[in-house]
Amino acid sequence: MQGSANLNLMIKAARKAGRSLVKDFREVENLQVSVKGAGDFVSRADTAAENIIREELMGARPTYGWLGEETGEADGADPTRRWIVDPLDGTTNFLHGLPHWSVSIALEHKGEVVAGVVFDPAKDELFWAEKGAGAWMNESRVRVSGRRNLAEAVLATGVPFGTKKTLPATMRDLARLMPATAGVRRFGSAALDLAYVAAGRFDAYWEREINAWDMAAGLVIVREAGGFAEAVREGRDIFESGTVLAANAELFAPIAKILRQPE
Repeated sequence: MQGSANLNLMIKAARKAGRSLVKDFREVENLQVSVKGAGDFVSRADTAAENIIREELMGARPTYGWLGEETGEADGADPTRRWIVDPLDGTTNFLHGLPHWSVSIALEHKGEVVAGVVFDPAKDELFWAEKGAGAWMNESRVRVSGRRNLAEAVLATGVPFGTKKTLPATMRDLARLMPATAGVRRFGSAALDLAYVAAGRFDAYWEREINAWDMAAGLVIVREAGGFAEAVREGRDIFESGTVLAANAELFAPIAKILRQPE
């Protein structure tokens, strides 16, 4: 596998964290009798995975900045570079013994994500990309789908839960998009949703309330696979808006037009 030193470092860290999480995942079934016990266990597994990644990345690049889901944000001596990390994207799936979750690691340079890794340990699928070098899944090049007809397209999204406030907007999106498409899926890992768009498994993905660490790696993978990725609202910064729409070149505009309709 050829790539820059930084990309190889990211892949090494993702695989190491993934091995730790797989061991913990095997224990989840034994803890289902106690919701509190399972929840506490998964929280510890999540934190342990982020510590593994941070030790690998910051040990090799101590001047870089850091943004992690569990450990927060820290400025680096080098203000132009920052790691963006979600050690366990799909925590609820993990907690319930569903084998669909991922490790997400991105490198940002001067405000632009230039490398990304999304690792699915349960399926041993490693999605990765560097700016200008294409997108890959394990050793194979991936491309976004070639579908042009929205009626044939399968989309993915994230449905708000808990205290999230975007449920009404998401329900409007679904009411407008579902009749026009071949279906909508909600799999529970934004990083994998984006990776699946890059691999042509989904034709598009959108979400209205999402954190930078959930989508950063997936953005560069989609773009290097020939897709488009923007904020749902046109002209907004994707991280500041906390929204994302990713699709192939043919379907991006018609889906964006639907999502950007007035409420």
